[in-house]
Amino acid sequence: MKLRSLVIGVGLLALLSVAVYLRNRPVAAAVADARVGQPVLGSEVVAQAAGLVVSDQGKKVELAKGADGTWRVTGYYGMPADLEKMSQLVRDLNEAKVERLVTENPERLARLEFKDAYVAVKDAAGKEIWRVTLGKAPDTGNGKFIRFGDEPKAYYSGTRVWLDTDPKGWADSLLPTAKNDEVAGLTVELADGSRVAVTRAKKDAPWVAAPPPAGQVLNADKVTTLVNSMTNVRFSDTVDKGDPVVAAAAAHPRTVTLQTFGGRTITITLGRKPEEKKLKPVVADSSPIAKTPDGKPDAKPVLPEYDTVPAGPVVVTIASLPATAVDALMKLRAFEVDDTTFTGLPQTASDLFDPAPKGK
Repeated sequence: MKLRSLVIGVGLLALLSVAVYLRNRPVAAAVADARVGQPVLGSEVVAQAAGLVVSDQGKKVELAKGADGTWRVTGYYGMPADLEKMSQLVRDLNEAKVERLVTENPERLARLEFKDAYVAVKDAAGKEIWRVTLGKAPDTGNGKFIRFGDEPKAYYSGTRVWLDTDPKGWADSLLPTAKNDEVAGLTVELADGSRVAVTRAKKDAPWVAAPPPAGQVLNADKVTTLVNSMTNVRFSDTVDKGDPVVAAAAAHPRTVTLQTFGGRTITITLGRKPEEKKLKPVVADSSPIAKTPDGKPDAKPVLPEYDTVPAGPVVVTIASLPATAVDALMKLRAFEVDDTTFTGLPQTASDLFDPAPKGK
C-alpha cells in the first residue's frame, strides 16, 4: 500500500514538473528580418548601377551612365552629371541602416504615407534592380519609414536624404577649361581693348608680364585670383542659343585666353548687355502756371527723367584648341554665369599692376 502511494506521488510530481516547465519555458525568439541591420543601399547594388531615378511630389529626374562611363542628366540636355552630388546621395543611403521592421499589416502600411518619394537604381539593361520609398517621419525622433520595392513591409531607418527633383540641379555646373596647375600663360582683354599677357615657366614659378608697363610691377596675387576664376567657371543657368539675351551679350565681349603647358589654348569670352538709361517721355503739365510777383510766368526748366534698364545676364562661350568636352557642351546650350565672373575682370592695367618701389 505504501509502495503504491509512493508510485502515485512520484507520478504526480512528474506531471507537475512538466506543467511548470511548459508554463515557464522561454518563448522562442522571432525570426530576425534579413534587412534589419543592413545598409539601406548595399554596395552590391551600387556596383551594378547604370541608372538612377529620384522622384518626389510628382516630379522625377533620371541619370544614366553612357557607354563611355560618363553619367549624364537625361532630362537636362544630356549634360554631365554632378558626380559629387551623386556620391553624396549614395553615401547617405549606404551609411544609413535599416534599424527595425515596423509592420507587415496592410492597414498600417497605408497610414505610413508611401507615395512617390523614392530613389531607384537601374542596371545596364534599364531594369529597376532596387527602389526605396520614403514614407512619413515618425512622431518622435529623426529618420523615415521606408519600403523596399513593392514588398508588403515597412521598416524604420534614420536616413535623412534630400530628394532633389530639379534636373538642372543634377548637372555638373563646372564648365571645364583647364586645371590651375596646367596654366602656363594668360592673356586678358581690358575694357579699352588693350591686352595684358602673363606667363610662367612652370606651375610653381612666378608670373611674369610681357612686358610690364613703365614704372609698374605685376601683382602676382591678382593674377592668381584671375587664373582661379577662369579655371573654375560655373554656370548658373542655361538658355537656348537663339535667345535674344545671347546676341545682346555677344555684342559686348571681354576675352580671356589661357595657354597650358601641354599646348592647349582655351578662349573664354564673357559678354553682358550693359545697363541702359532711357529718357522718359515728357508728360504735359496741366496744372496752372505759377507767376512771379510782377505777373510774369515763373517758368522753371524741366529736368529730364530716365528709366534704368538693368544690365543683362553674363553669357560665356568657351572654345578649346584642340577641341575638348567643353566644345561639345557649347553646342547644347548658351551658358549664363554669375555676374562676379564678369565684373571681376580687370578693367585697366592698374588692376593687375602696382607702382614699382622707388629706386627700381
